Amino acid sequence: MGRDAVTQALSGEETIKAVRKRQSETLLAFSTGKDAIAAMLAIQPHFDAVHPYYLYLVPGLEFVEESIDYYERFFGVQIKRLPHPSLHRWLNNFIFQPPERCRVIEQAGLPNFEYTDIQAAIVRSEGLQQNMLVADGVRAADSPMRRIAIMTHGPVSYKQLRFHPVWDWKKADLIAAFKKANVRLPIDYKIWGRSFDGLDLRFILPLKKHLPRDYQKVLDWFPLIELEVFRWEKAHG
Repeated sequence: MGRDAVTQALSGEETIKAVRKRQSETLLAFSTGKDAIAAMLAIQPHFDAVHPYYLYLVPGLEFVEESIDYYERFFGVQIKRLPHPSLHRWLNNFIFQPPERCRVIEQAGLPNFEYTDIQAAIVRSEGLQQNMLVADGVRAADSPMRRIAIMTHGPVSYKQLRFHPVWDWKKADLIAAFKKANVRLPIDYKIWGRSFDGLDLRFILPLKKHLPRDYQKVLDWFPLIELEVFRWEKAHG
């Protein structure tokens, strides 16, 4: 029986204990979303150190920096800021880019990379244990596909070097944990009802309305996104 098969029956708490036997420290993919916060609350008491990192879609957004600053102070850790794989992919595919920028982007030769590349880079830079597993906030209750994946493969993936410490948490578990810890959710939930996660209109239009300075920063990187907003505003008066 393989290691992945052994982990299929583990609860979230048992998953944490199993990973703790393997490694004394852990990385955490920290999006500032509710599930990532829950993962941090769940794992921090069990490891000697947690190394969270945030992957930004657009560099330097003020509301993101304010949230990260709050969580750094709340959890007493430093949260690394690194580019999300989507940022380079969007730029390399000229998403919302005017023609005059295309050659500049081509000449920049921005590398495409995957999540595992980010994990490996952090491990090297911090001198951490090789093949360290990374915690995330994936929960089975988020979607039927996630539930099927976790039920099939278990809450630990040695191939992707990931584990899901709160995979079995329900909404009530999140609420109870947040109340007990007295931790707050980021402003994202007031504006979008979820964490900021893309460049489509459902994220960008509220950003322009509520956070105009950050909207301008998005325009600095993706100028033609203004056309998407303009088209919607014209259609809806």
